Amino acid sequence: MSEKTQAEILKEELFYTPDHTSYFCDDEEIAKADNFCEGYKKFLDLSKTEREAAAYVLDLAKKEGYTEFNSDATYKAGDKVYYLNRSKALILCTFGTESLAKGAKIVASHIDSPRLDLKPNPLYEDSELALFKTHYYGGIKKYQWTAIPLSLHGVIYRKDGSCVTVRLGEDEGDPQFVVTDLLPHLDKKQAGRTLDEAIAGENLNILVGSRPFGKDKGSEMVKLNVMKFLNDKYGIVEADFLSAELEMVPAFKAADIGFDRSMIGSYGHDDRVCAYPSVMAEFEVKTPKYTSVTVITDKEETGSDGNTGLNSAYLKHFIADIAKTQGLCGRDVLRASECLSADVNAGLDPTYPSVHDKLNAAFINKGIVVTKYTGSRGKSSTNDAHAEFMSKIRTLFDNGKVAWQTGELGKVDEGGGGTVAKYVANLGVEVVDVGVPVLSMHAPFEVVSKLDVYMAYKGFKAFLEQN
Repeated sequence: MSEKTQAEILKEELFYTPDHTSYFCDDEEIAKADNFCEGYKKFLDLSKTEREAAAYVLDLAKKEGYTEFNSDATYKAGDKVYYLNRSKALILCTFGTESLAKGAKIVASHIDSPRLDLKPNPLYEDSELALFKTHYYGGIKKYQWTAIPLSLHGVIYRKDGSCVTVRLGEDEGDPQFVVTDLLPHLDKKQAGRTLDEAIAGENLNILVGSRPFGKDKGSEMVKLNVMKFLNDKYGIVEADFLSAELEMVPAFKAADIGFDRSMIGSYGHDDRVCAYPSVMAEFEVKTPKYTSVTVITDKEETGSDGNTGLNSAYLKHFIADIAKTQGLCGRDVLRASECLSADVNAGLDPTYPSVHDKLNAAFINKGIVVTKYTGSRGKSSTNDAHAEFMSKIRTLFDNGKVAWQTGELGKVDEGGGGTVAKYVANLGVEVVDVGVPVLSMHAPFEVVSKLDVYMAYKGFKAFLEQN
């Protein structure tokens, strides 16, 4: 092999050129990444709603020794506690050897994903077909939700206050559901509309039945038959829909993608692809120097509002409560704290490169993405991480042998997006966005790289365990 030229040596020293993650890993680490993602795929299949994700993680946490936080208790280094917020958001915490006066290390991700929510009065019959009315949740391309198999998830509270959990369409032999669409022979008007207008939100109606009740004739016999099924299976009447949270999600299972099985296709990567690695990293933290706080939150896809979203006070109050156990003020702990806002970035798709600035775009298989700012156009509505904190994270990941890259959410005038970073930053915490690049983000079936998922785990672990 010929010796490197002076120019080649200088390029290696001076240029920033992130490599494919597989060059960064040996065969043993690639095998670890593939094995890690088997657990992630199981999590995806069993956690298609924020309630299911919170319950799944809480069950794991209890097995790892986490106990419910008690603000009147005294805790020592290595003690592990949890706080469950209305069954939709969860905080896991491991107390460190240092006083909380030196701050906590926070990783915050979200566990809600775009979907179709049932309206409060959803069931109706038309043309002897029974359907559910829906209101979509989060940013979706409505046409992507037609003619795909859907499953029904959620909870129903009966008038007497008792609760029934619904999960139908996931198991072998379960019925599934669908939003119908026009055949191409009759869609001339529809085809002439823009993609955004082709499917109206009010037309995202779910087909749920077609057979009338018994041999009786009359109006709404198909609807009656559906209600009879629901009453037999769940013990509910139609009025119980008024006190229900029911969500239609894709019935797809997580699957390996590609001949090389290097990627995962699934519903809900955004943002469970950051939630799962952050939780697994939290579990690995035994007796950290700084108290670790891992948050999986709700409502990010609709703006983080509501008392289970991070635009509310529950994280601030939790920090105040753990600060109180050490005789400290919560706001002082927050000022000294640091956070990784663990959320995804848009991976560059070679089929649609024009929306990205390639110099500043994220690529799948080049590691986790450190996103200095999000927002839209003129950095509107964003946390913009400070250079000092960017430098610290860069050094931390390099020392921890974490493959990472930088990225933006598209070209300046193409659009943009947001994360929970600004809400945590508003508490006085130092924050930067770090997450996994995704293809087909917000689609019913998104794609990520297994190596990137594993690098997220390594990155979050390095952050939580830092000295």
